[in-house]
Amino acid sequence: MKTEVIEKLKQICGNDFATNDLSQIQGYLYDETENLIRPEASKECIVVKPSSSEEISEILKYANEKLIPVVSRGGGTGVVSGVIPTRPSIIISLERLNKLVELDEKNLMITVESGVTLASLLEILSNSSDLFFPVHPGDEGAQIGGMVATNAGGTGAVKHGIMRNHVKALEIVLPTGELVTLGGKLLKNNMGYDLLHLIIGSEGTLGIITKVTLRLYAKSNYSGTLVVSFDSTRDAANSVPAILQSGITPRAIEYVERSIAIKAAKHIGTTWPSENGSVDLIFIIDGSSEDELYDTSEKIVEICEANNAVDSIIAESSKEQKRILDIRSNVYTPYKEHVADGLDMAVPPSSIPDFIDDITRIAKKYNTEIPSAGHIGDGNIHNFILTDENGNLPSYYEEFKKELYKTALKYGGTITAEHGTGKTKKNYMSLQYTDREIKIMEGIKKVFDPNNILNCGNIV
Repeated sequence: MKTEVIEKLKQICGNDFATNDLSQIQGYLYDETENLIRPEASKECIVVKPSSSEEISEILKYANEKLIPVVSRGGGTGVVSGVIPTRPSIIISLERLNKLVELDEKNLMITVESGVTLASLLEILSNSSDLFFPVHPGDEGAQIGGMVATNAGGTGAVKHGIMRNHVKALEIVLPTGELVTLGGKLLKNNMGYDLLHLIIGSEGTLGIITKVTLRLYAKSNYSGTLVVSFDSTRDAANSVPAILQSGITPRAIEYVERSIAIKAAKHIGTTWPSENGSVDLIFIIDGSSEDELYDTSEKIVEICEANNAVDSIIAESSKEQKRILDIRSNVYTPYKEHVADGLDMAVPPSSIPDFIDDITRIAKKYNTEIPSAGHIGDGNIHNFILTDENGNLPSYYEEFKKELYKTALKYGGTITAEHGTGKTKKNYMSLQYTDREIKIMEGIKKVFDPNNILNCGNIV
């Protein structure tokens, strides 16, 4: 990168907040994408750390004029190579945009700068409010702007939905440098095209998010965790719609294969609480009283028993609840050294049994296993493609993955429910969308970013 570029960025943000020293920028070149599938990052980059929307605007105006690629970076917790610069680029880290703008308890909303982490947001609410924010993708190092840009999900989607359901307003800087505000503190707004929701999930390709207004919710007084065990995935899956149809909406319904649960528990030095069965459903429920929690738990167990459940355990204490949830959160780590790729396909929840049967059959075809766990209440199952015996991508990797993707699509599903498209899934867009649909997306990108400088290589 030319000397004049870094000098210009230092003029905008200050000498201490722009550098191309490889020893200082190394940690900004990659995200959490599995090593075997991520692209190689260009080391010819400059990392710049602006402190305001206005500084970001100046950077983008300059980059657009000079046709320099720009990568906007949040917490780096993504897994689809969305923030890996594959060309010499300006990397805009949003870590200094980390302030609370307003906590508006009367309107049940909070406005924060985009670099505020989920951990900081939860701390703000726990210290000063009876309100809470429901979306939790699993890593509290994620920044709120990044969660919006990737339309993050997580365990609570059954009851509370995903980021898209809670974003009320955004301040963004367009690739050409203009600063715009979309939405507001409104529950209804039907004027014109919905540009706000176009930005949500656009993975930094249409603009850089600088402020976010989120809707908040009243905290429940009580919460509980219930584990119900089954001998088959089909019985477990059939219980889910029956529970929802009964009028019970748990905060989360998680599915985990018993072999995974045992490994995950052992990995963190504990044991899985259930011995009977081969698969488990974990229910997180909340209510206004302990009596309501127990009543709801009993109804869930009754429905599950009608679908051949073989065991059920109610976590009586907060310590026991935490143990179960810690094990569920740890299902990836026992396999970490052997995972080539983590998939996050989704299908309509009623199709889960057939879908899992199909992917198990496909895995046997390739003489491998494919561990599965996930958010069964919203049809989102995570599957791990494992490395070969030498720790490399298996020879059948591409063929195997395409078969799995096509299986999800066969049931009216999607290739990605949470992780996003990024660079690693971009080449599979044509499996899910027609040429015309992809052309429309390319046209949208062109309108927002005529010179294709921002997070280029993602999605389209």
